[in-house]
Amino acid sequence: MAVSLFAGAALLAATLAATTFAAAQTAPSPAVLKDLAPTGKLRAAINYGNNVLAQKGPAGEPRGVSVDLAAELAKRLGVPVEYVEFQAAGKSFEALAEGSVDVGYIAIDPVRAQKADFTAPYAIIEGTYMVMKDSPLKDVGDVDRPGVRIGIGLGSVYDLYLTRELKNATLVRAKVGGASAGIPVFVEGKLEAAAGVRQALDVYAKDHPEVRVMPGSFQQIRQAMTTPKGRPAGLAYLKGFVEEMKASGFVAASLKASGMGEVSVAPAEK
Repeated sequence: MAVSLFAGAALLAATLAATTFAAAQTAPSPAVLKDLAPTGKLRAAINYGNNVLAQKGPAGEPRGVSVDLAAELAKRLGVPVEYVEFQAAGKSFEALAEGSVDVGYIAIDPVRAQKADFTAPYAIIEGTYMVMKDSPLKDVGDVDRPGVRIGIGLGSVYDLYLTRELKNATLVRAKVGGASAGIPVFVEGKLEAAAGVRQALDVYAKDHPEVRVMPGSFQQIRQAMTTPKGRPAGLAYLKGFVEEMKASGFVAASLKASGMGEVSVAPAEK
């Protein structure tokens, strides 16, 4: 409980700091409002498939760093916020690319960048592997071998990344995306490894001593805010917003308050 109270106090302090930034910032222009709130409200895609970014509270309410950032952005724009909920990043990105939401919280990837525009990252998350405890695979460099099958969430950023990077191992995709979607495929198919976000794999491994999560990472997943292409004023505003939220401590406090373990705040964009 003490940790939760501390995290809540830290988030409040960061919110006050962010408010100071906002007060010094010029009010959003009509072009920014048209880009980020074309319907008169900010439609924010919330992806529950990555529990580092979003979780459901006791009453089913959305919470987490993406929710906090959306609420703060809407306050600055002077519009209400609508949380549009998704269970996987791929579905969230599809909605963003087609313009049915205005902002999203999605990992940067060159494939995705063809259909949407990204800010600099606000957080860095590790992509890594989970294997059976007695597996001969000891670190991430051992996994890309002939005969190694890897369970993975469909359309996840690490699916996109490993599709490009792996030379020998085989990806076995779940029918859905999500940070832990590769785990059932790994278990049911008796595969050699599962790929996913470290925090999600750690949660599973905590209750399943027969598996272990590798200490290294195959990818540094750069989580950013994103908006549909063709919204230049909105994108420029979002870029400044993200940098302020990092510098003020808002992102760090929100990540801590979510209780999802150690997550690195991305460095300032140069």
